[in-house]
Amino acid sequence: MKKLGLVLLLSVLFIFISNRSRAQDDHSYLYKVGMIDSVHSDILKETRDIYVQLPKDYYQQTNRTYPVVYILDGEVFLPAVTNALEFYSGDYVPEMVLVGISNHTNRTRDLTPTVVKTKYGMPFKEPSGQAGPFTQFLKNELIPYIKKTYRVTSYRTLIGHSYGGLFPIHTLLTHPALFSNYIAIDPSLDWDHQTVLRHAKKVFASHKFDGKSLFMSLNGQIDMQNPQITINNVMKDTTDYTLFARSNISFRDFIRKESDSNLSFQWKFYPEEIHGTIAYPSIRDGLVSLFKWFQMENTTLFNAPDTPKEALYNTIKQRAKKLYHHFGYRVPPYPEDLLDMLGYMNLNWHHSEKSKMFFKLAIEYYPKSANTYESMADFYISQHDTTNALKYYEKEYQMNGRETIRDRIMKLKSGRK
Repeated sequence: MKKLGLVLLLSVLFIFISNRSRAQDDHSYLYKVGMIDSVHSDILKETRDIYVQLPKDYYQQTNRTYPVVYILDGEVFLPAVTNALEFYSGDYVPEMVLVGISNHTNRTRDLTPTVVKTKYGMPFKEPSGQAGPFTQFLKNELIPYIKKTYRVTSYRTLIGHSYGGLFPIHTLLTHPALFSNYIAIDPSLDWDHQTVLRHAKKVFASHKFDGKSLFMSLNGQIDMQNPQITINNVMKDTTDYTLFARSNISFRDFIRKESDSNLSFQWKFYPEEIHGTIAYPSIRDGLVSLFKWFQMENTTLFNAPDTPKEALYNTIKQRAKKLYHHFGYRVPPYPEDLLDMLGYMNLNWHHSEKSKMFFKLAIEYYPKSANTYESMADFYISQHDTTNALKYYEKEYQMNGRETIRDRIMKLKSGRK
């Protein structure tokens, strides 16, 4: 039987903050991120590099699938997203597969929606206006490749900064079904005389955005020349120096007025950040904000020995229902290790019915895990029910063939004769 006494030394929430370290195959590095992959695009007529970061248990949990995050300028921002998930996944956001997309070659071309020849009265010679083909690349080539190659679900998030922040908003307006969540970090909504804002006013007049979420941010450098221009008075200014900030705020104000659009919208101003530093806090805050519904509720109920079994059961089932509503598919409401821990903790408290409930739920949500059947067998051993204990040990042995379980089965059978 597993060591029940250890459970009392652990908080129920320990599982959500543990295992932050990542083993490295190459000990010359403290930390590595993003294995290089690539996709040939007939649409873009080029091969595009991508960088894929898998969850730490990806190769151990072979039956598990994951939501996926697509990150524009992946060579720059994938490490920041990875770092944020290292600290926040489990208790604030789900574990996810991360796909960083390289945009260093034709960044302006790919991420802007219209062609411009001048910008702020000056000639603009960079290729631009190919966001449409780049979206088709994502939709018809990259996303299908990721679905085929990695164990991902259809729940997708898109993250971008600057022109890369403009692109998610453009995608939300033109292909809203492509992603569930959009993080637009300091987006360049001043592009082409606020063309995306004008487009948004047309789209929102006739479309709803049920199930879609947008997080948007603005840096604190409102006017690089005039410190007297602040977030409080910038909308009174008419110079080009504040067009970037005014475009962002105008878009925010428009979205807030369109409350019947059903778009979940969060906006945050970072007064201490500039355009070059805002990405890191925005990534963290954006992910936490978009996945606020994922955060666990009523966790104190599980630590309290006197919580009724029905209250615990209802909390778990309500969370399962909530996750299904947001993800669009069924996922376990709690990690297997947590359900297992709760089962042993309550067994140690001599709350046998609660213990049995947690072990049964672990089997229900993780039917392909041999560990769940061993835990249920341990429960029946504690209840001196050899018949049912054998039933679950034998089920475990069928799944993993462990010699120690075989020996345990033989010992129980010989002792029952």
